[in-house]
Amino acid sequence: MSHTGFEAGSIIAGQEYKGEGRDTLEVHNPFNKEVIGRIHLATSEDLDRAIVTALKVFHTTMKKIPAYQRAAILRRAADILEERTEEFATILALEAGKPIRDGRAEVKRGVQVLRFSADEAKKLAGELVPMDAAVGGENRLGLVKRVPLGVVGAITPFNFPLNLALHKLGHAIAAGNTVVLKPAEKTPFSAIQLAKVFEEAGLPTGALNVVLGFGPDIGEPLVQDERISKVTFTGSPQVGLKIKQMAGLKKVTLELGSNSPNIIFDDAELDRAVNSLVKGAFAFSGQVCISVQRIYVQQTVYDAFVERFVRQVNELQVGDPLQESTDIGPMITEEAAKRAEEWVKEALEGGAKVLTGGTRNGSVMAPTVLVNVKPEMKVVCQEVFAPVVSIIPFTTEREVIQMANNSNFGLQAGVFTQNIDRALRLADALETGGVWINEISTYRQDNYPYGGVKQSGVGKEGVKYAVEDMTDLKFIGIKLGS
Repeated sequence: MSHTGFEAGSIIAGQEYKGEGRDTLEVHNPFNKEVIGRIHLATSEDLDRAIVTALKVFHTTMKKIPAYQRAAILRRAADILEERTEEFATILALEAGKPIRDGRAEVKRGVQVLRFSADEAKKLAGELVPMDAAVGGENRLGLVKRVPLGVVGAITPFNFPLNLALHKLGHAIAAGNTVVLKPAEKTPFSAIQLAKVFEEAGLPTGALNVVLGFGPDIGEPLVQDERISKVTFTGSPQVGLKIKQMAGLKKVTLELGSNSPNIIFDDAELDRAVNSLVKGAFAFSGQVCISVQRIYVQQTVYDAFVERFVRQVNELQVGDPLQESTDIGPMITEEAAKRAEEWVKEALEGGAKVLTGGTRNGSVMAPTVLVNVKPEMKVVCQEVFAPVVSIIPFTTEREVIQMANNSNFGLQAGVFTQNIDRALRLADALETGGVWINEISTYRQDNYPYGGVKQSGVGKEGVKYAVEDMTDLKFIGIKLGS
């Protein structure tokens, strides 16, 4: 496969829409800024055609497909994706700047999401309601069944363009819905190739439609359209809030940002914690919703932790994402890297100190470790979404709980301690959607309920929970003869 020359248009009802007066957009390799291809942007007519198609296919085909057949389609898609691991990992390196090893890991997770989704397709059970529990309920039978919603509008980000798309597509298809997907315009080619995988796997034509374009042009009208039954979005809190306001009475799942706290007590296994936290802070240049951003270390082990942490950070290999040895590649754009650099400079002007990093070369931001930070600094209280981490000392358990919870976000947290009582106290006290004990905040499995509180979003991903939320409960009552 050539590393340049990709060309794609929106895929609607199995057809690719290019040319005919459509605007085009060049897609650049974030590392070297080379043009890797171009996309033909969807028009408002294309979006309407995609929604009309999805709605028609839902009513005529998709909602009638039995669960075992939906499961079979998802399993075939998983097998095809697995066979094409190297192709997809290369696309992720080129369009997102993701180091090739991380790209392979993302494909592997995507395969697993599809297989989990196939399993869940066959588990969508209802229940029998004991009608005679109510006065007058004698001789009545109450059935509750799960039914698909209709057309799901899915909007996905650049940072995990394959796996996060599958967290929407796999769940929607498992439940019997159709989908209109708008991928991030910076990373469109993985979504287009994914649509072709589903087509090859036997998904009915028009059950998945991919529209290419910008949020204001395509995303907003998709969210507002009355023919869409649910919107599922991963991205920034600012856009997520806007979507919630625009969506009206539709179901929404919003997986938004965070500035994840990780807490190291003095009884933690320091080497184990350091190894994990370096990965969690700098994987994909920190462009991960649950990236390690704030590390709170108990005062008695603070110096030892900092010394080991910085030493390991300095061993990370920065370079071309297509090279096997690369740990840190570019950020998605030079503008994103400049913003991170500005936030670091602002922190330094406020008294913070850089122990390593702090420099930028084009779109590559060096892995950066800050100390002497203050709670009100952007690098601490906002989502930096960059390879920048702050290490902060604390003394007591009560103090660190207050520091960790002093945030508008609450997605996941990590706690390192050998004291089980303390671990469970922290798990209850931390205001986050998930807490890991002796594991970093960045760790995520695709089969547990994943989602945040506060400005980190609403609803849950995680296959079983997300598939259920892609359905509606329908009651059927039967009055029996006497």
